[in-house]
Amino acid sequence: MAVDRTPVLKRCRSLQMDPVYLGIDKKSRRKSSRANKKVSEYGLQLREKQKAKFIYGVLEKPFRNYYAKAERQRGLTGPNLMILLESRLDNVVFRLGFARTRKEARQIVDHKHVLVNGKQVNIPSYLVKAGDVIEIKEKHKGCQRYKDILEVTNGRLVVDWLDCDKESLKGTVKELPSREQIDVPVNETLIVELYSK
Repeated sequence: MAVDRTPVLKRCRSLQMDPVYLGIDKKSRRKSSRANKKVSEYGLQLREKQKAKFIYGVLEKPFRNYYAKAERQRGLTGPNLMILLESRLDNVVFRLGFARTRKEARQIVDHKHVLVNGKQVNIPSYLVKAGDVIEIKEKHKGCQRYKDILEVTNGRLVVDWLDCDKESLKGTVKELPSREQIDVPVNETLIVELYSK
């Protein structure tokens, strides 16, 4: 399986984004060496695509597939793409506060700790639907790992489109998010422009 092993803060610096969106509290004191250089239109579009891929932990081929799926759906392609990325199971586990970062959420799903509507799902890219119930398996609920995670993520607000019960490590997808409810700093219009060339 392909894995992106680039240091997170270095990648955030090059994409000029805050690591907070990845669930990381650290800050880099270094400045990007390319900070004041003029970026072409193509460069801006590419940066937005790389930012979206990096935030959600998606590689190029799956990202293209999401774009193709978003194009086929009714409505605008850009918001559709963001909604598809946001409704991935690993992202939902992160949003519910059952993981500190999206990478950790992906690992939790990979290690078969997650049930969707009572069935075990170990595919991080599984797309949740409205009404789905996501919970951590009963045998893992008492683990020290989840106590530590809840301690860290307790102050984090759960998004409007999810309903969360942190005591029983259970959450419900009330509805799929609208673009306005997604607080990710990505300009999806530039991604659409890049792919429509």
